[in-house]
Amino acid sequence: MRYLHTMIRVGDLDAALDFFCAKLGLVEINRFDNEGGRFTLVFLAAPEDVGLARERKAPMVELTYNWDEHEYGGGRNFGHLAYRVKDIYALCQKLMDNGVTINRPPRDGHMAFVRSPDGISIELLQDGDRLPPQEPWASMQNTGSW
Repeated sequence: MRYLHTMIRVGDLDAALDFFCAKLGLVEINRFDNEGGRFTLVFLAAPEDVGLARERKAPMVELTYNWDEHEYGGGRNFGHLAYRVKDIYALCQKLMDNGVTINRPPRDGHMAFVRSPDGISIELLQDGDRLPPQEPWASMQNTGSW
């Protein structure tokens, strides 16, 4: 398992970038605008991690700007921790066997979400290519929020 990123929702992308980049010194590595989902993702790395981050070998901060939502209450601005895993199905099965609810099952063979006992959302991403769809995951519905 490898730690990937921490996601933070921001209400004003320009102000967030000013803080994280111009003031704190992080470097923008990648940006993705999703017209259909109406959001922008910006990945930032510490200056000494830039080379590794570009090779996807260093953890980053993901700023998520939802175009239609600008205020978050109850800690919703903190999004999730993300980890790349060798076999998403095996890990989800192990977690489920140990009493962990799979909030967003890996129906696509690529991504799943679980929560810590304190409600922290954890994103699990399949290392490499997506795995072929597999039961029980392919037909499993979401449980709760993630």
